[in-house]
Amino acid sequence: MSVVVRPLALSDLADLLAVQRTCYGDGFVEGGEVFARRLASPANCSLVLERDGQMCAYLAAYRTAWGKITPLHGDFEAVARPDTLYLHDMAVLPACAGQGLARALLQPLWAQAVEQGMRHSALVSVQGSQTYWERQGYAPQPLDDATQRAGLGGYGEGAVYMVRSL
Repeated sequence: MSVVVRPLALSDLADLLAVQRTCYGDGFVEGGEVFARRLASPANCSLVLERDGQMCAYLAAYRTAWGKITPLHGDFEAVARPDTLYLHDMAVLPACAGQGLARALLQPLWAQAVEQGMRHSALVSVQGSQTYWERQGYAPQPLDDATQRAGLGGYGEGAVYMVRSL
């Protein structure tokens, strides 16, 4: 089987939305317009994983500042001095789960972030994924800023801001 990890492109949006609908409940589905705006951001570094030419997984990510949360349905805003790789959304088709595909998306982005001088990676854990992210080296981190805490609250009950050193 041929596995390819490559940057997310506008031409991928229909497939990305299909993966997203399969993986998430209605409350976490973000539309094509949102992803199109994110792709236009200079901070964007999102990836897709294809197996035999078909999208099996994606990772929506961007370069930002530590402690800054993108609200659900929010844009990827560029910052002057990014120090953190933010993982906004990762989904793997259930039929492909447990095959190391998530790790195949994470590792190149972590390596790229280190090369670009970033010191951290961060995310918001949702839908009971905290244990998974802890296994990847992330730990819960409190947020001091009220605006960022409000952004975290938009992800619903049990959402946790997590950080990993790179």
